[in-house]
Amino acid sequence: MRALVIDDSRAMRRIVCRILEGLGFETVEAEHGQDALERLAEGPLPELACIDWNMPVMDGLTFVSQVRARPEWRSMTLMMVTTESEHSQIVRALAAGAHEYLIKPFSAEAVREKLVLLGLVPQGVHA
Repeated sequence: MRALVIDDSRAMRRIVCRILEGLGFETVEAEHGQDALERLAEGPLPELACIDWNMPVMDGLTFVSQVRARPEWRSMTLMMVTTESEHSQIVRALAAGAHEYLIKPFSAEAVREKLVLLGLVPQGVHA
């Protein structure tokens, strides 16, 4: 399976990629939402995108809305991975089309649990 990790922090992208790779994903990185849209257009479509909210050029919420507007990308699972922890922000992201929401800081186990809930990682797999 493929995952697109979208975050303006190189260090955070590496952390998320390392966790996902430990769970069997092949990862691709993007620095912001516009960069991620360009990677999606190049193909192939990843099964999962992990998206930060606060990024330059295009934020995560706008990226989610753009993906949901394209029928050919609607099958992709979208998980926000962000410091935004207010209930209203979580509601906005889920309403825009995100499937799951993970608040930074997080553990590898928290990522695994979210992916098990989403059906992307089998129950017994650990990073």
